[in-house]
Amino acid sequence: MMAASQNSSLTYTDFLIVAFAVFILFLIAYIKGRDEQDTEDFFLGKRKMPVVAATLSFVATEISAMTIVGVPAVGFRENWEYLQFFIGSAIARVFIAYFFIPAFYRFNCTTIYEFLKHRFGRASQYSGSVFFFFTRLLASGVRLYAASLAVSVLMGWSLLWTLLFFSVVSMIFITFGGIRAVIWTGVFEAISFYAAALILIAYLLLHIKGGVALAFQTALEAGKLSIFNFGSSPADPNIWWLAILNGVFGSLASFGTDQELMQRLLTLETRRSSQKTIVATILASLPVVVLYLSIGTLLFVYYKQNSLLPLPDNSDKILSHFALFSLPNGFKGIVLTAIILASIDSPLSSLSSSFVTDIYKPLLHEKKSEKHYLLVSRISVVLFGILLAVIAYMCKFSEGMLWLAFKINGVTAGSLLGVFLLGLFTQRRVDKANVYVMTFTSVLMGTMLYLIETKKLLLGWSWLIIIGTLLTFIGGYLFSRDEDSL
Repeated sequence: MMAASQNSSLTYTDFLIVAFAVFILFLIAYIKGRDEQDTEDFFLGKRKMPVVAATLSFVATEISAMTIVGVPAVGFRENWEYLQFFIGSAIARVFIAYFFIPAFYRFNCTTIYEFLKHRFGRASQYSGSVFFFFTRLLASGVRLYAASLAVSVLMGWSLLWTLLFFSVVSMIFITFGGIRAVIWTGVFEAISFYAAALILIAYLLLHIKGGVALAFQTALEAGKLSIFNFGSSPADPNIWWLAILNGVFGSLASFGTDQELMQRLLTLETRRSSQKTIVATILASLPVVVLYLSIGTLLFVYYKQNSLLPLPDNSDKILSHFALFSLPNGFKGIVLTAIILASIDSPLSSLSSSFVTDIYKPLLHEKKSEKHYLLVSRISVVLFGILLAVIAYMCKFSEGMLWLAFKINGVTAGSLLGVFLLGLFTQRRVDKANVYVMTFTSVLMGTMLYLIETKKLLLGWSWLIIIGTLLTFIGGYLFSRDEDSL
């Protein structure tokens, strides 16, 4: 059996690895952001991004620290049922490629909420953007907290100082570099995620008694390799058909109606290139999810074989705890680098683009110069960065971060998805009523989530986004009129 490493502190080698990675980030931001002159360049990179770069950047954004830290925790604590959601996610990406992306390119959208303006009116655009702010800030706050929690363990910093570090670095690099910096650093980040996972798996297999064969047997006997949940209780959110359905609806909302991820797809020159990119992300993302679930499973086996080793007080800390107390010097820096890179790829660019394009420009200052809008865009990055850090700090009392992010998304994402589907698949026209329906649905979903969490409603939280989407679509349809009758 392996004993924990006595050296639980980071060395100059670890810090050098981290410093080099952060230096590369700032170098990319400087090179790609120094010539930006207007908001089209700052938010869309003048639609000149290559498919491979956009694909890897999409993966880096989708993965985030929630995957690097949260997925191993799920593999360690639970099993592989999380993959059921990815099946639904793959189906959703193909759907988005053939229905959502053509509509966004047809209207030459800078943000996807401009589609709602063209299809319904200004009120729908404003409400879509506000719902995006609310959903993205909360969900990204959980993601930032996940990274900060892991890094605080590794670095020995307080959670507050770790949050400040991430926020300052993110604000500096995105404020200067814009979407071009986000895209190209995403390439670097995605590659680092693959490399860190492979190194960790190799190390664990070398230090697990019996190697791959015994690790597989141990995990199988403990039920850690279960992928499909064939239960029947409606209160279980991981039943296979419900999980896949939630993956479809959740990914339609996350990728098709969320500016953070769709912004990457709008940087491609043509509709066809954008479609190829999102389909390619299926093949690029699946290996990352599998690798980090594998890490969680191997960590379970490792600690089962080394039962005298202490475990963290919160299972969400398992990866950083293992890295700090069991990995040799240098390897700790690799894990720390992956977590830091996953957290720096924040939603600040997409929040800024939606605020300036959907709120500031049409409502406050419609006829200002591009120089003015570029300055406002950079200021808004800083303001959203501060707000994001506050939200992340408020998450410190939670456990099970991966599922928390999904639950938050389920409250409002259905409202956004429902109104987008109404615009894409009907000829109905409605504007202000969309705002009322979306608001009512979100309040109802929030109430249902509270009842589910307090065990007063025996229903799985996976139902929230499905019910929310259907209610918004049906409500919008009932309050609307056919386009030909207007």
